[in-house]
Amino acid sequence: MKPNQSLFFIALCAAALLGGCASTSQRAPIAADPFEGFNRAMFNVHEGIDKVALKPLAQGYEAAVPLPAKMSVGNFFGNFRNLVRGSNAFLQGKGEEGMTGLARIFINSTVGIFGLFDVASEMDLDEGEEDFGQTLAIWGVPAGPYLFVPLLGPNTTRDLAGWGVDQYANPLWHQVDDQPALRNSLAGVNVIHLRAGMLPADRLLEEAALDKYAYIRAAYLQRRASLVRDGRLGAAEDEDNVPVYEPDDAPAE
Repeated sequence: MKPNQSLFFIALCAAALLGGCASTSQRAPIAADPFEGFNRAMFNVHEGIDKVALKPLAQGYEAAVPLPAKMSVGNFFGNFRNLVRGSNAFLQGKGEEGMTGLARIFINSTVGIFGLFDVASEMDLDEGEEDFGQTLAIWGVPAGPYLFVPLLGPNTTRDLAGWGVDQYANPLWHQVDDQPALRNSLAGVNVIHLRAGMLPADRLLEEAALDKYAYIRAAYLQRRASLVRDGRLGAAEDEDNVPVYEPDDAPAE
């Protein structure tokens, strides 16, 4: 089985288990974080990897690569994700947003020279934020327990399954599926580019959070709830399950 096929199979299995993971206590607060001990251990692993590898590489990338080149890198990877976002918009019943995603692919892949230039945004064809995790939520799949995965970061079991499906659906990885060296190089550049984009938030995060793990967990769950309801005010999915970070909370042991 090819790596992408394995990932897709794992994601589908995880999606099938989501209902069971949450069915025992659907109203139990996600903030309770039933796997918190494990998640905090994984968070520490992630922080260690970030400190010795990801952050230094991202800082070097930020310092060495000119802004126009960084923009082209982001546009290139984002152009392939347009298909994933557009497809998820259709699956969520958002036909206009789905058509916008397809139009972005066509325009940026042609006029934008293989996606290196985001011409579609200049034409007011804005990039969507839909993913399969949100699609599962719209379909009624519960979020499931919170999980922190090294290198991937904060997730729920639903979002982790959605991420796997989105990766499988991304046409870029199928283009280089039989070229592991190129595929791994592209994946590495993408990770470093994304980490460089988060560098400005590092100091703010360090200064704002007495418990960095709890702060990131709360911010992630609140943002995902907002994305699922498209930023609309009102009752969120499992609203009681979305925690609010309290800076004077003592870190869990």
